[in-house]
Amino acid sequence: MTLKNNSGAKLWQQAKKIIPGGNQLLSKRAEMFLPEQWPAYYKKSKGCEVWDLDNNHYYDFSIMGIGTSSLGYANDEINDAVISAIQDGSMSSLNCFEEVELARQLIDLHPWSGAVRFTRTGGESCTLAIRIARAFSKKETVAFCGYHGWHDWYLATNISDSENLDEQLLPGLKPAGVPKQLHNTAIPFKEGDIEGFKAIVEKHRDRLGVVMMEVFRHGQPNVEFLKEVKAIAHENNIVVVFDEISSGFRLNTGASHLLTEVEPDICVLGKALGNGHPIGAIIGRSEVMDAAQQSFISSSYWTERVGFVAALKTLEIFKRDNVPLKLNEIGKKLKKQILDASAKAGFDLKIIGIDSVPIFIFPTDQALALKTLFTQEMLKRGFLASNVIYLSIAHSEEICEKYISAISEVFNLLQGALDSNQDIASLIDGPVCHSGFQRLN
Repeated sequence: MTLKNNSGAKLWQQAKKIIPGGNQLLSKRAEMFLPEQWPAYYKKSKGCEVWDLDNNHYYDFSIMGIGTSSLGYANDEINDAVISAIQDGSMSSLNCFEEVELARQLIDLHPWSGAVRFTRTGGESCTLAIRIARAFSKKETVAFCGYHGWHDWYLATNISDSENLDEQLLPGLKPAGVPKQLHNTAIPFKEGDIEGFKAIVEKHRDRLGVVMMEVFRHGQPNVEFLKEVKAIAHENNIVVVFDEISSGFRLNTGASHLLTEVEPDICVLGKALGNGHPIGAIIGRSEVMDAAQQSFISSSYWTERVGFVAALKTLEIFKRDNVPLKLNEIGKKLKKQILDASAKAGFDLKIIGIDSVPIFIFPTDQALALKTLFTQEMLKRGFLASNVIYLSIAHSEEICEKYISAISEVFNLLQGALDSNQDIASLIDGPVCHSGFQRLN
């Protein structure tokens, strides 16, 4: 494919001058994929297909809206429900009745829970969960494991140590603008490191009121670890919060922890819940969630109708069609085909992650350059591609076969460059992609 004009890449350069950071989400920055070449903007998306500003067509085998669109972009059933809701009015002085039904359905999916609050984004959902948990426990310090957004409570951990988030999120994140008074109010621990968690509890027992953790990120849930963390937390009157914004609909409809028999005090859901429409849910035990009434928690657009309607239709489809099973079946087959293609090319690719979210580990000390070159060459072949694939039910067998055909060519190209001892960066028509947070201009 020869990109016509690449208006998106040109617009991105303009955007960086008037929007600090270029856009609203680090993960969608062009520099995370292919600096100076990534099309950056879309006109249309449908299923797993995307059309850029110049009407170039791509199959999306990358982040699929950052894991929001498991049912594919612009799913017809969800579109119909949302359009109907908009035509009937998406905002009013009265409340939309759909939020009560969504609360009922989420509580039915999570029998351990008794109450729900709603938001529109993941970061604010985690922050609301922290507010409620602190109100209930009457203690301010949070121990956390994983990625939980951009808000002050989380980024404050880098006040005490600038490397605290390096293995949780991204290296180099600076807590500029975060009050220094939040020093030592958020303390990280690593997945699987129960001794590290015990040490945090021992040291901060009197003021530690919340533990916030992802159920999993790059592999299957570590059930024993979850059980031990919960047991220690409850022994010390610490509220347990599971952040399932990313993991909530990948293994199971509702939340992955439902497969483990480990029940939190609060669970946070988002992303796939609305299949591309903004909605977040904070689900919890009645007595814990009631603490929300001790604090001021209120926002106009948390009452907007579209998110609730989209979530109800998404839940209906997930339950009716057993979507998590389908996603992982697609992923299991695709992972085998990718590994077969890499083996045939002699390219030492490794894949981690659950079946529905394969994550590539590129070989050698030129891994970042290899990732960039891979993205460049796949783009030329009509694919948005990176080192992670959030699969959707729109990734049909026919489309996956096209991807495997393209990826086989690119693996051969990459391995050929390695065999001839080429500087991989010299094969890229621009800079190597970023690996984390960096200033853009």
